[in-house]
Amino acid sequence: MSIIDLFRLDGRVVVITGASSGLGVGFAQALAEAGADVVLAARRVDRLAHTQKLVEAQGRRAVLVGADVVNPADCEHIVARATDEFGRVDALVNNAGVGSAVPATQETPQQFQDVINVNLNGSYWMAQACAKVMKPGSSIVNMSSIIGMKSLGLPQAAYSSSKAAIIGLTRDLAQQWTGRKEFA
Repeated sequence: MSIIDLFRLDGRVVVITGASSGLGVGFAQALAEAGADVVLAARRVDRLAHTQKLVEAQGRRAVLVGADVVNPADCEHIVARATDEFGRVDALVNNAGVGSAVPATQETPQQFQDVINVNLNGSYWMAQACAKVMKPGSSIVNMSSIIGMKSLGLPQAAYSSSKAAIIGLTRDLAQQWTGRKEFA
């Protein structure tokens, strides 16, 4: 068996948030190439068609879901679509995110909250929704950033705070959910 074979995802179902651009498109294409079917979620539904074509070019299925991870009901809807179409969720790539570059003395409460809502809260709502249907051995990948651990000298208080919080969230959820048999 080759090293590539060890990473095959044939028959697996992966939910990817923020799948309409950037890393989300790359994740979708790579996971499809590895054999996964994918649920592509994003606010910008019109851009998901491009990602869908890349997935289908790999011979895999893609389901498109317009959703905003800030809304827990949308997160539940994404998971419902995944289970309706594929019967399960094997992995989640929590990729939806927004950035900011506003000096802390000028950033408004709304600007700060908008970044935290998408990057941190949205990741939590998606992880929670997926974990309710995932079986043991499933995976959740939360996207953080080096900026969550080290300042790069940019005015990004909201972004760096959200990405640092993602690291803490991931550690806590791993502690709670690793090796679990079912939810209490």
